[in-house]
Amino acid sequence: MNVVAIFGPTATGKTAVAIALAERLRARGEDPVAVSCDALQVYRGLEALTGAPTTAERARLDHRLVAIAGVDEEFSAGRFAALARAEVDSLLAGRRRPLVVGGTGLYLRAALSELELRPPVAAEIRAAVEAEVATVGPEALHRRLDPAAAAGVHPRDRKRVARALELQRAGLEPPPADGGELWTARLRHPTLLIGLVCARDELAARIDDRVEAMVKAGAADEARRAEASGASRTARAALGFEELLRGDIESVKREHRRYARRQLTWLRKLDDGHLVDRAGRDDDAIAAEIDARLGENGRR
Repeated sequence: MNVVAIFGPTATGKTAVAIALAERLRARGEDPVAVSCDALQVYRGLEALTGAPTTAERARLDHRLVAIAGVDEEFSAGRFAALARAEVDSLLAGRRRPLVVGGTGLYLRAALSELELRPPVAAEIRAAVEAEVATVGPEALHRRLDPAAAAGVHPRDRKRVARALELQRAGLEPPPADGGELWTARLRHPTLLIGLVCARDELAARIDDRVEAMVKAGAADEARRAEASGASRTARAALGFEELLRGDIESVKREHRRYARRQLTWLRKLDDGHLVDRAGRDDDAIAAEIDARLGENGRR
């Protein structure tokens, strides 16, 4: 049985498409389960802020690896990889279709391939870097990175700047600037890779709508509660977290648009993937196209 992986920029409706696809699969007697590949949806209490599947959506499709960690916990790609691979393997062993869904490229890689992840660094190095990030900000720390490490990290990406500096100070090699073996090498199981895309103007409008909806759903309150609970550095990396604490909604929208551009960079490296254009099409139409591609691949 093939794994189906659905990736795409924020606000392209990945969860809704997965639910529509699941309904089609169930009509043929399958039992699909979604495995979330989002670095921040793992946190309890940040559901609105991270766009996690709602209670109603989870009633329509079982989603694994959502809301499994407290906001005071550090959560790494290595920890996620072990959990995600175990979920996918268990589902396949039980003849259930894994729908791997998310917008965090590294986590999707970690779930689907034998990705070699850098080891954790000493606690004192991490604490020192975290204090520096809080004091001077990620852009100042980005200037302290070696050129090879700096090339692969956006100066305002707080989490990745900190991780790169930790590795540098621990004497470990940085991740490849271009992402290295991104999607197709050493996949653990046969996988249909789907990338959702839409026109730039439509994506910008979808992002604005999503941010407005998440604010209405209480995302700012979530951020304030998380801060009061001692949110970890990795939890504070949630897109818009710091901006919501300041009440700057326009900056939240800009951060989402900036992140979407980085996600599109990942999409361009989907060598064996299939790009599916959302323009003017509803979730069921997208699901029908994905289902047809499963048939072309010899559905098993």
